[in-house]
Amino acid sequence: MEFVSIRIITADVARLVDFYERATGARAEWANEDFAELRTAGATLAIGGTRTVPLFAPGSARPADNRSVIVEFLVDDVDRVHRNLADVVTDFVTEPTTMPWGNRSLLFRDPDGNLVNFFTPVTAAAKEKFAR
Repeated sequence: MEFVSIRIITADVARLVDFYERATGARAEWANEDFAELRTAGATLAIGGTRTVPLFAPGSARPADNRSVIVEFLVDDVDRVHRNLADVVTDFVTEPTTMPWGNRSLLFRDPDGNLVNFFTPVTAAAKEKFAR
């Protein structure tokens, strides 16, 4: 088995795609107005509109209702990224902080309120864990 993507359901696909394109620098590939994907080296962030939900099961997902999942991106320099996101992000949860497990993390919310973590490994163990 291979993990390949996470999907966010939103009421405004274009707004959320624009946000993630600006925050990550990745360009979205649009399948149609209700579905786009941002591909990175490690996984894909899929963004689907509410009209896609009934294809799975009516009512199975609700936009802007997540309080348990954190979407995470590995970045080269989280402090530099933080400075560059000032005009993109309106809701920073924490400034860059070094976590006990060795990552320097920046937490913020996307326009739908989903929690996003941009992080950089800073300890030897964390760097080894994410070495590619």
